[in-house]
Amino acid sequence: MNLSFSQSKSKKRISPLEIEDFISLSLRVGVIISSVIVALGLILFLLSAYTGFPGGDFPKSLHQVWTGLLSLNPLAIIAAGLLVLLATPIFRVAASLVTFFLQKDYQYTFIAGYVLFMLLLSLFLGKAE
Repeated sequence: MNLSFSQSKSKKRISPLEIEDFISLSLRVGVIISSVIVALGLILFLLSAYTGFPGGDFPKSLHQVWTGLLSLNPLAIIAAGLLVLLATPIFRVAASLVTFFLQKDYQYTFIAGYVLFMLLLSLFLGKAE
């Protein structure tokens, strides 16, 4: 890459295509990681036939998932994979928010911020029973 001295002082601007490639890659990686985690939990469940929770209940809180992960409970592993899958599009919206802000596109920054706020609000106010 031949850059003159004057060009080397300026910051390289990231193109929208590079940003979209990064976000696309992060979505694919998130889905793959989630799939692997769920598959490991399923395999462990099929091999042991042990759920790790009384009455075959599914873990419904982050605390239950965390404690279940520490003891390698199959349903907790599956739940962790589903949480990774849930977090993947939320990460995409957060990355878009940062991207729009850095590009000084404040209209889309506001929209992405609103969408992220609503996603997080529904995530934290949602009730699992």
